[in-house]
Amino acid sequence: MAPAYHHLIVKYSRKHWDLLKKLREEAVKVMRLLVLHGFNCILYGSVARGDVSSTSDIDIAIPYLINPLELEVLLETFGIIAREIIMATPKTAIKGVITLKSNVIIEFPLSKFSKVEEEFFRFTGCMSLNEAEDYKKRVCGVDKRLCFIKPTDFGHEEWSIIGREHEVARLLNISIATVRDRVEALTKRDKVGRTGIFWRRLLNPDEDWFKVLEEESARNPAIRRLLQS
Repeated sequence: MAPAYHHLIVKYSRKHWDLLKKLREEAVKVMRLLVLHGFNCILYGSVARGDVSSTSDIDIAIPYLINPLELEVLLETFGIIAREIIMATPKTAIKGVITLKSNVIIEFPLSKFSKVEEEFFRFTGCMSLNEAEDYKKRVCGVDKRLCFIKPTDFGHEEWSIIGREHEVARLLNISIATVRDRVEALTKRDKVGRTGIFWRRLLNPDEDWFKVLEEESARNPAIRRLLQS
């Protein structure tokens, strides 16, 4: 976690720009196919902000309820290496996650997102397919160190959001509740390490998303409540 006084100007190397271009190209391949078949998707996180590293995942979200079976059929051409269902806490939405061979991770809700969960993507920085196609186009957002990343022509400017939460909410056009929620979650993780997931289920290749949810909801009241809401 960056200290509250943290402020830095970062200039990207040619190697950094090349990596960003490569990651964007992988993202755009998947996004184009999804958009072509009617899925409204966004790219979010470091690949949208531009502050990438060799360990950066390519995070894509479809932020509304869909039929995951239809999505899977489209993604098979990229090579699916994992399918899982995640519920971070008893009060958060149930999410489906599909991981592809190209290090692309697609996330989508299996129960309705709260406002804070909907705004999470803007908090981290997100963009549409049209924006992602230009790899030099980048957006503002907050990284896992709780640093605000503001793109510049030569790289980015970064500063700690601690004590500047209201400013961040205004700059990203999100609620202060979302900013505070993320500050609390990431500060806790920094102090006690990565926290546990309330429920996580890796699906076998032949398992059906809805069947697994149906079986789990029969014995898990938290999941049953969300699916019925």
